Amino acid sequence: MALPKRYPVEAFFSDPVRTGASISPDGTRIAYLAPEGNRLNVWIEPVEGGEAVCVTHDHNRGIHSYHWTGDPRWLLYTQDDDGDEAWHIFRVDLEDPDGRAVDLTPFPKVVVNFELLDEFPRAHITMNRRRPDEVDVHRLNILTGEIELVAQNPGEVSGWILGPSGAIFAKTLDENGNETLNRWDADAGLVHLTTFSGAENPLSVQPQVPTPSGDGLWVGSNRHSENTQLVHVSAVDGTETVIAAHETLGVDETAVVRPADKPSPLICSRATGALLAVRFLGDRQVIQVLDPGFAPVLDAVSQLSDGDLAGISGDESGRRWVVSFTHDTDPGLTYLYDHATGESRLLFRPFPHLAPADLAPMTPVSITSRDGWQLPSFLTLPKGVEPTSLPLVLLVHGGPWFRDTWGFNPRVQLLANRGYAVLQVNMRGSTGYGKSFTRAAIREFAGAMHDDLVDGAQWAIDEGIADPDRIAIFGGSYGGYSALVGATFTPGLFACAIDYCGISSLLNFMRTLPIQVRKFLQSNWFLYVGDPDNPDDVADMLARSPITRLDAICRPLLVIQGSNDTRVVQEESDVIVEALRARGADVEYLVKENEGHGFTNPENNIDMFRAVERFLARTVGVEASSSTRVLQ
Repeated sequence: MALPKRYPVEAFFSDPVRTGASISPDGTRIAYLAPEGNRLNVWIEPVEGGEAVCVTHDHNRGIHSYHWTGDPRWLLYTQDDDGDEAWHIFRVDLEDPDGRAVDLTPFPKVVVNFELLDEFPRAHITMNRRRPDEVDVHRLNILTGEIELVAQNPGEVSGWILGPSGAIFAKTLDENGNETLNRWDADAGLVHLTTFSGAENPLSVQPQVPTPSGDGLWVGSNRHSENTQLVHVSAVDGTETVIAAHETLGVDETAVVRPADKPSPLICSRATGALLAVRFLGDRQVIQVLDPGFAPVLDAVSQLSDGDLAGISGDESGRRWVVSFTHDTDPGLTYLYDHATGESRLLFRPFPHLAPADLAPMTPVSITSRDGWQLPSFLTLPKGVEPTSLPLVLLVHGGPWFRDTWGFNPRVQLLANRGYAVLQVNMRGSTGYGKSFTRAAIREFAGAMHDDLVDGAQWAIDEGIADPDRIAIFGGSYGGYSALVGATFTPGLFACAIDYCGISSLLNFMRTLPIQVRKFLQSNWFLYVGDPDNPDDVADMLARSPITRLDAICRPLLVIQGSNDTRVVQEESDVIVEALRARGADVEYLVKENEGHGFTNPENNIDMFRAVERFLARTVGVEASSSTRVLQ
């Protein structure tokens, strides 16, 4: 077998040359993200040809989310301060591309979200400026920066849902985490519509999108089904009508957790906001068309790639479309398609230096847990080597209310390029596989959820893929917690562990979460893990926390942390490292001062994965000896 080209770490973790393209409402220009000064910024390029111009100039952290407005002269983008997740809204004048962006929400440590209204230049924004634990709705004039209070949180609103028509809906939670959707009336306040079970929707029912007219909401509901369906909830009386459903799959909810790089499950008309199609997700994406006029557009763009459709934006006429694709070995292919002529052209490949022939395919596999659950998983094998007795990296997703999906993953591809098999197990608690599968994780942190990961590793051993003496566990956020659980609860199985912004103490984690998110915990962390104010739950939480079992760690550990992490504070990592260093254990620690919960800046990601590469090479790599894999 021919070995693939060995790419440097930078090839996988430098910023793409271009990404995130969308077409302007009038169909004359394309916006996209590309580096300026080693940071992603927004560029504008004429559709008919001409010079691309950089219109933002953020050289600190880079831009990852931007929005066209109703007037194609003005563009908005969001940015936080070094990963603190206190977002600001900035306005850019495309007629003055070298001008300074205007911060429309110049308030320190205030969390902001927004929805553009049909009537330019108005937008609705939500802010917790009045009280850190209460979010209110304001009307923003994009041109003048004037901000006016529209709806003050009466105290019980846990979240607002804003529509382009100006309609405002509100979410409230009861003591059991059940979620009620309400219509906001300027005179009457909250008008009850319907209530969903919190136990079956740990991150709230999703999606929640107001209709263009404001007559209701498109909502992801599993009330009458195992999998999430799309229903219309009437703004008048809360009546639910099923809009789209699939026999075995649920609506794709991954954008709830990662809206910056996962597509919305709803594909809507740029001109009217009408619902064109809905995405469902299994091993691969399935799109259900609702508007017959969109079917030929979807058929045409689907011929451009054998990947899954990712980003899609059309102009207001429905003629010109910019589309991109998720693909395991040819990521982010982006095209311009003209529906009037049937012509298309490739706009860019985000990573042109990565040859698809060198990248490793990701294969869906199903693994049976010890108690009979089918665990949807993905296996990636290194190219050019026999898939037997390989070093294996068990890569665990965050959340845990999320899921691994098919497509390009730079972590996976780097590891495969270095000769490691990579296994991604969607353990119980992962979303998108039915509400019963998610609920099976209740009170199973460091229990059956970890057993699922162990069962995945054992499957790879039994299949002859993995060398039982060279298995690593690696993950971020909840996955980082899983890595620490692997090092402390099953220390004999894993030759090493990599914890990336992971939880070491479930109790401390919950007590240090930002105040504005604590009212959301009833249906997820409180239900699945415990209430930090309940003594019995506290004892159980500590028993499931790696911090109480540090003496069990007997294999090398790499810990990675961002100093500005507001979700998993640096203390969670410091205490682990300090304790292990005190007894002379094999522990490495990488901290980045200008990062939050997950690294964004490319140089920090490059440093991180250089450390990961070195760490794995000496602990489970082909040339690693057993003496380097066991602490003395």
